[in-house]
Amino acid sequence: MLCQRFYLVAFNTSQTKFRILKVDRTPTFAAQLGLNVTSDRVVYTRTQMQELLDMIAEGNKATGGLREVGRFFGIVGFIRFTSTYYMVLISKRSVVALIGGHYIYHCDETKILPVCHPSVIASLGARTKAMDQEEARLLHTFRQVDLSKNFYFSYTYDLTNTLQENLTGPTTGAEKCSSHTAWGYNEKFVWNHNLLLPAFRSSEADPRSDQDTASEWVLPLVYGFVDQAKLSVLHCTIHVTLIARRSRHFAGARFLKRGTDDQGHVANDVETEQIVSQALTTPFYAPDKDKKAARMSKSPRLSEDTEIDEERSTPAYLGPNPRFTSYVMHRGSIPIYWTQDSTNMSPRPPIEISVVDPYYSSAALHFDDMFRRYGSPIIVLNLIKSKEKQPREVKLLHAFSECVAYLNQFLPSDKRLRYIAWDMSRASKSRDQDVIGVLEDIAEETVAATNFFHSGPEPNGLAGFDGQEEQRRSTILLQSGVARVNCVDCLDRTNAAQFVIGKAAFGHQLHALGLLTHPSLPFDSDAVDMLTEMYHDLGDTIALQYGGSHLVNTMETYRKINQWTSHSRDMLEGLKRYYANSFVDADKQAAINLFLGADSDTAFPSRNVQESYQQWYTPEYLETSVSLAERQRRLADLVLHDGNFWAEYYRPSLFTE
Repeated sequence: MLCQRFYLVAFNTSQTKFRILKVDRTPTFAAQLGLNVTSDRVVYTRTQMQELLDMIAEGNKATGGLREVGRFFGIVGFIRFTSTYYMVLISKRSVVALIGGHYIYHCDETKILPVCHPSVIASLGARTKAMDQEEARLLHTFRQVDLSKNFYFSYTYDLTNTLQENLTGPTTGAEKCSSHTAWGYNEKFVWNHNLLLPAFRSSEADPRSDQDTASEWVLPLVYGFVDQAKLSVLHCTIHVTLIARRSRHFAGARFLKRGTDDQGHVANDVETEQIVSQALTTPFYAPDKDKKAARMSKSPRLSEDTEIDEERSTPAYLGPNPRFTSYVMHRGSIPIYWTQDSTNMSPRPPIEISVVDPYYSSAALHFDDMFRRYGSPIIVLNLIKSKEKQPREVKLLHAFSECVAYLNQFLPSDKRLRYIAWDMSRASKSRDQDVIGVLEDIAEETVAATNFFHSGPEPNGLAGFDGQEEQRRSTILLQSGVARVNCVDCLDRTNAAQFVIGKAAFGHQLHALGLLTHPSLPFDSDAVDMLTEMYHDLGDTIALQYGGSHLVNTMETYRKINQWTSHSRDMLEGLKRYYANSFVDADKQAAINLFLGADSDTAFPSRNVQESYQQWYTPEYLETSVSLAERQRRLADLVLHDGNFWAEYYRPSLFTE
């Protein structure tokens, strides 16, 4: 660091490649308190970088020389309030998961540095006490978004996209378009998008302008949940990874963010991905027996000297690793305009349909985007109440049912939304209804309708439900469509339902990996116990982010095996949620809005004018124009490029004491 500028030096683990980013600290007048960031295109060696830094230090001895500020692990972004920009950096991290050899990190601590030197700010003109107080207030509000909780990143794996999309490309025929991507990532889940724009706007707006240099400094932060656990099945190590990605659009606290906005973004929008992989080899590629046999027939010395293609860093006989599977689900608020006024201090405020839209234009945008992201079918599982003495949730049930019926009449018959409405709360209080049994039936139908992602063919000798050996699938398997689950808050009931769907998918994933003869798992098993704990932690985290407390009703509640002590816990969590919603949420929402650069809510949404209220969907999103063969080719192409990160990222073997 100099008084004139910051120098950010990045290097690979082996310290053979160095890059530099320059941040100017000396604007000449107040109007230039903006940001001037320059990415050096040159890739330096260790010696070259040291010589460059020595030269900079020597040339600035008169002004204090070059001083190291600290060691950091990434740039969160830049934010400005009333004066200079601040630079937000990751100062501590911890590993939480490993996917295909790519580490996933949790952001443990950040540091905020003012870009302009204090002497420079003072020289540009007098600041009043009121201006300084406003600056301090906004900085305090910004810090209320705790970057040390539930923010995740990876240097080499795109955490904003699903495993299937990372390995085989977009789900639908519509390729990635600029309106839904930022620096090559899924902009929906880049929570530091607003903080990155001031420094890297050009590469985001025009992929051809400095994309290769500037975007390498972009490190997307995903807000949500990541957990990974190991399971031993028949002496094979299985990794189970849960990833929850929270959308940055229409994000906020429970009673302040309900329903949808006029762009079709819904509240509490969370994508959940369940990855199950067999840890025989670490990366996304593995030895291909057919390729190796073919090459050995041509080159008898292959067994002694492995042949390496010059254009890639992986051995020529490698192919895609067939031991990765994933299943994706979605939760989100009911996509109509509805609100709850928490100012009357009631723990259960009345629900009001704030705007009646006969064309359901926002819901149309929402489901059209879901078709783009996941393909079809979209299975809508609505778990809100159907009978109440004082109508609350029932209002939403009728409105949502009418919404789906209206939208479905214009869709092709085989692409219609599959709507399931079931009063889960009422069933859980009934002695003669099996809540879990009903959910398991829905879960099996859902997984059968959407399938799941498997990066390779099925192994030999698998048996079906009837005990007969199944016909072996010789290709990869793709998930098309998604289960969209909601209750009124998209917390307790939704999490229980998603666990049951995840459990059903878990059985199919283990079956596809050749570890189960039948694609089903009993509840009383170590594997399901582990998965239950993981979904419980996921549900608690999502509930704290949105509702201000842990889950009130857990899986034990719906399995009707909870102990009497759990009732006091449920009451305590209910009180915590009530306190948070009544006294804390306003400050929390202000901090989120400032962090995301979101505008303050308006009393009434702007009117959505569509080209057609009948053809509300994009036809291309309903079709899978990319063939299975093309998706397999893309997966095979990954092997050509995925090996580079080993040399760049992993440390060589070292002698240790």
